[in-house]
Formats: sequence, C-alpha cells, structure tokens
Amino acid sequence: MIISLLNQKGGVGKTTIAVNLAALFSHAGRRVLLIDADPQGSALAWSGARQAEPMFVVVGMAKPTLHRELPALAQHYDLVVIDGAPRVNELGRAAILASDLVLIPVQPSPYDVWAASETVELVREARLYKESLRAAFVINRMIANTAIGRDALAALGEYPETPVMGAALVQRVIYAESAARGLSVIEAAPRSEAAKELRRLAALVFPDLSKQAA
Repeated sequence: MIISLLNQKGGVGKTTIAVNLAALFSHAGRRVLLIDADPQGSALAWSGARQAEPMFVVVGMAKPTLHRELPALAQHYDLVVIDGAPRVNELGRAAILASDLVLIPVQPSPYDVWAASETVELVREARLYKESLRAAFVINRMIANTAIGRDALAALGEYPETPVMGAALVQRVIYAESAARGLSVIEAAPRSEAAKELRRLAALVFPDLSKQAA
C-alpha cells in the first residue's frame, strides 16, 4: 500500500503526519519506506537529526517520474508513505499517481480550506487514469472546541468525494519537540494524547496494521 500526504499549501503538517504514521506502522513490525518527495527535504532532515537507530528507511525522491520509479522500490516494503511537495504540480501529480490513498492535511483555517481545492482537483484528474485512487482530508493542528474548527469541517463538505477522516490531530507541543530530536511521537511520548490521536488516525488508514501498533 502506498499512502501520500499532499496539499498544495505549505506548512500544513505533511511531514509531521508522514513521519509519525511511518513510525506507527514500523512499530507494528512492518517494513516501511518513507519517500521524501519534497525538494525542501524535511523528512530527510528529520532523519538526519535522529541519533537513535532508524525505525524505517527514508529516501529522497523529489522527481516528476516518481510514479514510474517507485513501484520497483515499493515491492520490497509492506507500506510506503510519501511526504509530498507543496505548490509543485508535476511532483504532486506524480505522487498522486503513485498512491493508493492520498491524505490531505488541512488546518482549521479558511486559507487551508481554500488551498485544498487545488489538491482535490489534482486527485480528480488522476482518477481518470487510476479509478481505484482514494483520498481523504485529515484535520491537523485543530484547536479543540473552537468555532473555526467546526466551520472548516463544514466547508470541506463542498468536496463530497473526499471525506474527512474521523480522527483529528490537535495542536500540541510534542509534535515539534519530538521532531527536533529526530523522534516520532510514539517514541518520545508513547502514552501522550498526541500518540493516542495518531493511533486513531492509523486505525482508520490501515486497520490491520494499527491493531498491532497499539
């Protein structure tokens, strides 16, 4: 299975979610490959900051030919997670075409909701060539019990073919603190609320794997 994290807007938390999902699935005993398809190389930087033993393989592949090159590499892994690039349409299209599931992180702000339309359109285009392609929104950095969060959910209803994952990630300091040390949340704070949120998200993305990761 190949999962990509994509949004044409930068700074929505693609790398954070990609790294932490990869860590959860690796913890479940699966062979996991994380593809850094962003020219900024954030996932590679996270891996470089890590002093502990690697949990999974991280490879840089910010190429518009990703969808053609990845299948040969992916066959050696149980799960591939792609950390996609913002604003670069040819790289976004390649990541989408390589994927079975596209997760679109969206922060609860009007700007993020407006920007999400571009990614949804790329997915629509890709479905002309890959009908089985699935996509879903992930609410990230949510601030609990705020009107803007509820408004964002309502606005995303404009895209009925792209559901909202029923597990949101709340804005928490542990995400930044763990990333600075090259760690995942389940390593830095395995019993934290953030870890619980990530496990709930993983359970929706890949139920069989997430049961073992708990």
